[in-house]
This record gives sequence, structure tokens and C-alpha cells, in this order.
Amino acid sequence: MILLDGKETAKQIRSEIREEVDSLQARFGREPGLAVVLVGEDPASQVYVRNKERACADCGIRSIPHRLASASQHELEGLIQELNRDVSVDGILVQLPLPAGLDSQKILDLIDPNKDVDGFHPVNVGKLSLGLPGFRPCTPAGVINLLRRYDLDPACKKAVVIGRSNIVGKPLAMMLSQSGPCANATVTLCHSRTADLKAECLEADFVFAAVGAPRFVTADMVKEGAVVVDVGINRTDEGLVGDVDFEGLKDKVHAMTPVPGGVGPMTIAQLMVNTLEAFKLHVGV
Repeated sequence: MILLDGKETAKQIRSEIREEVDSLQARFGREPGLAVVLVGEDPASQVYVRNKERACADCGIRSIPHRLASASQHELEGLIQELNRDVSVDGILVQLPLPAGLDSQKILDLIDPNKDVDGFHPVNVGKLSLGLPGFRPCTPAGVINLLRRYDLDPACKKAVVIGRSNIVGKPLAMMLSQSGPCANATVTLCHSRTADLKAECLEADFVFAAVGAPRFVTADMVKEGAVVVDVGINRTDEGLVGDVDFEGLKDKVHAMTPVPGGVGPMTIAQLMVNTLEAFKLHVGV
């Protein structure tokens, strides 16, 4: 089995970004700036933000943190509008989920689409659905990048995506089915109302699990020689586990991502890619 090492691949991507950032900084006199907005005290969100800040440091990107113990809808909307106007800010990321009482969609809708490095703004979602250039959500884009770097091309193959979230499942299904590198797959998007999920998965050459349930995908659901990408990360008494039964599948599949160390690092690496692209867009490269 080929272990799809997202941690090592992300490290390579960060090195490539650092080299380009250094060149662009010498040319334009500043580095890319990423504003990260964190509201509340959610421990998982704090860990994610720290990881993103470390990635920024590795890549030579200026991290602009906005940590708010609490905020009203009006205050948070005002901050987003301020960041939209700030010419030193190239990318804006609002760490989700927001605390109860705040309207996440209204906040995301306020972000300048050209600074929407998470790829969640309706303008960028629309561009994705039309196959137009724009920012792609970091997790599905990171998955595609990981496949590409391991020369695992889903073109002309059958792919099943389990999970229809707006953050992972839907955009990943669109990206896999569109024309272009590491795409052109025949995609089935499965979810909780799929009649026979096992039968759908057994026909797939590529299985993408983004369902949010520990070890949901078992060996009897995947055919011999398939490629399995585990997007899930679940906190259990045994530690972090994915949506895939890794031990049960490792001797059956052709390639698979581990949890942790698979898709997670690629998500953050893709955020750095998107921030660099936003910077280049703003300076006219």
C-alpha cells in the first residue's frame, strides 16, 4: 500500500511557497498578509489557528491575528469590513464554527471574494460550479493536490464521495468531475439518504470519506486496489481516528491517507497556496 503522506507533502509545498514569497517580497517590498479571526475559546479552533500561524511563519507569510474573547454580530461585521479595506491584508480567514448567536453565513458573505482564501464566499462557490478560476475550499483542493503529487489520477475512473457538506463533500465532487488535471472522474456523491452505500463504494476506484463518524468505512465496503482518502478526524478515547478503518483496509487498498498526517496538513498547505495567490492577484502578478 502507498501511504499518502500529507505531512511530508505539505512540508514540500511550504518550502516551494517560501521560495516564491521571498522572490516576490524582494520585488514588491512586502510579504503576503493573512488575517485570521478567532472568536471565543473553543480549544479545537485554537489549535487549528496555532497550526495556521506556524504554517504562515514557515512560508514567510505575515499572520495578522484577531483573537476576540467575544463579539457581537455588528462588531464582527465591522472587523471584516475593516480587513476588506486594509491593503496589507491579502487573505481573510474566519475560524469556524463561530460561537452560538453569530450568523456565520452573513460573516462569510461580507468577505471580499478576492480575499476569501477559504473559498466559502458565494462568488467563489459559483466560480467553482462553473469551472471558472477562483479560490477553492482548502480541504478538497488539498486532497486534489495530494493525489496529483502521488500521480494518482482519477480521470476516467469511478469516484465516490461520502458526505455532502458545503466545505468538503460538494466542492470535492465538483472538482473531481470537472475537466483539468487530476479530475475527469465519474463521481457519485453519497450521503445519509443513499439507498445502498456499500454497493456504491464497492464500484469505486477512488473513495473519499468525509462523513464525520469514526471508522465508518470498513474493509467490506471497498474493493481491492482502490484509492481511499480519509478526510475525517474524530476525537475518541483512543485518540484521533479518521472516518476509515485504516487497519482493516491497509492490506486491501492501493493507496490511503493516514489520520492524523494525511488530509489535515494538506488543508493548511492549501490555505498558504490560496494566500499566495491572493497576494499575487492584489499586486498584479
